[in-house]
Amino acid sequence: MAHQSSHDKSTSTTVDVSEIVLRQFKVILHNDDYTTFEFVTMVLMSIFRKSPAEAERITMQIHVNGRGVAGIYVREIAEMKVRLVHELASENGFPLRASVEG
Repeated sequence: MAHQSSHDKSTSTTVDVSEIVLRQFKVILHNDDYTTFEFVTMVLMSIFRKSPAEAERITMQIHVNGRGVAGIYVREIAEMKVRLVHELASENGFPLRASVEG
């Protein structure tokens, strides 16, 4: 029978922070028949910090494809952005919906 040392390297846990990769989640905006292009573009610029050109490109993608990626974030940030979209849409009388996809 082999002798085990009191310090077995297989049970030692050393974590290199540079190797930790946080899981990323997409924030998806969904098309509807009532929210205006201007409002979606404003949401993309204000909440997701997109340039006007990028916001217009994503807005058109949402219109054509029924959905578009507004941004990619760690879970907590993605969920917060979804809440902000829903709050701003509600305050402005629009049914704009957002969701998180892993």
